[in-house]
Amino acid sequence: MGIRDLEDLLRSLAPQALGVLVRRYGNFAAAEDAVQEALIAAAQRWPRDGVPEHPSGWLIQTALRKLTDQFRSEQARRRREDLVTQQEQAVGEVDVADQDDTLELLFLCCHPVLTPASAVALTLRAVGGLTTAEIAAAFLVPEATMAQRISRAKQRIAASDEGFRTPGDQERERRLAPVLRVLYLMFNEGYTASSGADLQRVDLAQEAIRLTRTVHALLPADGEVTGLLALMLLTDARRPARTGPGGELVPLTEQDRALWDRDRIAEGVGLVVTAMSRGRVGEYQLQASIAAVHDGAPSAADTDWAQIVTVYDLLGRITDNPMVALNRAVAVAMVQGPAAGLALLEPLDERLPGHHRLDAVRGHLHAMLGDHTTAARHFGAAARRATSLPEQRYLTAKAAQAVHR
Repeated sequence: MGIRDLEDLLRSLAPQALGVLVRRYGNFAAAEDAVQEALIAAAQRWPRDGVPEHPSGWLIQTALRKLTDQFRSEQARRRREDLVTQQEQAVGEVDVADQDDTLELLFLCCHPVLTPASAVALTLRAVGGLTTAEIAAAFLVPEATMAQRISRAKQRIAASDEGFRTPGDQERERRLAPVLRVLYLMFNEGYTASSGADLQRVDLAQEAIRLTRTVHALLPADGEVTGLLALMLLTDARRPARTGPGGELVPLTEQDRALWDRDRIAEGVGLVVTAMSRGRVGEYQLQASIAAVHDGAPSAADTDWAQIVTVYDLLGRITDNPMVALNRAVAVAMVQGPAAGLALLEPLDERLPGHHRLDAVRGHLHAMLGDHTTAARHFGAAARRATSLPEQRYLTAKAAQAVHR
């Protein structure tokens, strides 16, 4: 097994192990430390001794022993001593064959004492394995701010009377909104990585789809769950055409649509139709509808941009997300002209300060106007601010093309 394959395996197993420990013992910080130690042990031993027959069970048992050792080191506290006894009785009783501990961890981390934003941030760290910098990028805040938010979330749960307890059916329903947001952001990071050498993190996107399918199986009548699954499938269907032979970014307008996954598109469209027939329409249903319009167009030139603008107008009434406003400006530019799109970007300077995609869109719209000097300046600024290497290279190339027009 190669290093990359081992890293992918450990990344997929970590949430399962953390889910078991948090659900059984309720101490998130201690459980997270124990799992990290177990992952280090696995990274050291498995390349030498081979991957165990049951790698998930090995990781969980190792983390349990690490957790027991943590509490034994604090035996001066009676509460810790009691917990050690409970853990020693529980070791060997772990059976993960019939449960999805990653899904369980999702609902555990979306704790009622936390604000939705804090719950989502903590869960992205625990379930998605995202770094603090990646989570900060998803929330459009500085990394230091996000680090403080995650730390405070852990402290708040530890200080609460409720702790980490498996929620009942009614409590699960109350936690559903942040759970869906976590899955949405996990998928987004997997589909377009915020940093690194690769445009996509396929394993993360596929795990988000898998978990969303599981939630959909539990709640098949929920329109937003259905809409989120549809959005993921319709978006992921384009994945084979998003990169060139060298991993370079291929924009939507230039993709070979013959490479798109037609089975996923058909499934996604069917889910959109089902979701939109269920009364109240939410954010994910509307985003899925936009994705369906893109996927249904035989070519970029045939895209029904007027319909997309109409859906973005509806979406803007229920969400204040500045990225939605940014995407709407592009759609408006395709219908009313680039000048109209540029006018819509002005209020976003305060909401997306320094974000590379704002400069990238400005570059695109100025290029449409024929102002290639201004376009080059914005493409260059976007390239300097991007932290994803494929995006940097694409934007740098666009800047160079604009200069030589």
